[in-house]
Amino acid sequence: MSRIVLLHGASSSGKTTLAKALQTRAPFPFLRLSFDTLRDGGALPPAARGDWTKIRDAVFEGLHRSFAGFAESGCDMIVEHILDTSGWHGRLQDLLAGHDLLFVGVFTPPEELARREVARGDRRQGSAVEDAARIHAGLRYDLELDGRAPPKENADRILAAMARPVQARSMFFSS
Repeated sequence: MSRIVLLHGASSSGKTTLAKALQTRAPFPFLRLSFDTLRDGGALPPAARGDWTKIRDAVFEGLHRSFAGFAESGCDMIVEHILDTSGWHGRLQDLLAGHDLLFVGVFTPPEELARREVARGDRRQGSAVEDAARIHAGLRYDLELDGRAPPKENADRILAAMARPVQARSMFFSS
């Protein structure tokens, strides 16, 4: 059974910075996986970005299956994701069943999301605030974190939550 930390939050909420801090502080190796890793690493050809709608579903299905593949292979993972599409949560519940998953909501106030989005310069302005307004609706988390808190503190909170028995968490499978 692999250990999976699923960080769920809006774009610019601090998921990547938190994931990197968690990798550094964890006493065991974590892979860090996200769509951004694929996109920014060049896996998605620039020509495909122009007609994204034709391949989006297939790309995310492949990404989700890759999470399961790594988990089935025994890899512990930090997954950075935005569950913004109908059916993704249920699909990941099926694919990741049987693994030790900690579902972490990363919450960052709208004004901070907007500030970070402008500073990044690689996102459509306003999309992070739009995400934050809807992606957490109806979900229950094992742990909720403030995306403004120091990443090392949030990483330590995740590690403390992971020390709890598996039966006392895994809200991901009951949301």
